[in-house]
Amino acid sequence: MQFTFNATKRVEKGTGASRRLRRAGVIPGIIYGANKDAIQVNFDHNELFHLLRNEKFHSSVVTADVEGSKENVILRATQWHPFRQIVLHLDFQRVDASQKLHLKVPLHFLNAEVSPGVKLEGGIVSHVLTEVDITCLPADLPEFVEVDLKDLAMGHSIHVSQLVLPKGVEVVHHGEGDPVVATILQVRGGGDAAEGDEAAAPAA
Repeated sequence: MQFTFNATKRVEKGTGASRRLRRAGVIPGIIYGANKDAIQVNFDHNELFHLLRNEKFHSSVVTADVEGSKENVILRATQWHPFRQIVLHLDFQRVDASQKLHLKVPLHFLNAEVSPGVKLEGGIVSHVLTEVDITCLPADLPEFVEVDLKDLAMGHSIHVSQLVLPKGVEVVHHGEGDPVVATILQVRGGGDAAEGDEAAAPAA
């Protein structure tokens, strides 16, 4: 899916100007990187608000049309109002096709309902991670990484090292060890409750 949105260069700067822009339904922001000067820009709040609700927008190379000049960018930071559904500021980084990106992409979990730990043993899936840090060239950027749970048994886990990554994509791992991505846990109380009912039942 290709995302394109409009931006205009911002002339007024400062806190007061940003406040006036937001009252007028405009989001102040910045586009930077790729060995070019950073530019202060404005976005239409309604247009970007709806794009931000799409998961793919956060992990895709998107196009900013800045007064007719198109920039390939990725979303780097979103500042939200503390308690209202209002976007306060957006940061986009230009993309260089020859330079690797480093960003987080979501994990999509498949086949939980047919895994032995759920289907045969009545467990529940615990999603320890919901996204993963990756690095790759822009052309190889996946919108998400799939995690297939079809063979996962009770008490077993899938680790970061077991993820099947698209071609050209590498995980960026911070710290030591091999983090757990997902595991299947036993539902607490099920067996104990059944035993308690039997113990409480009167003798025939």
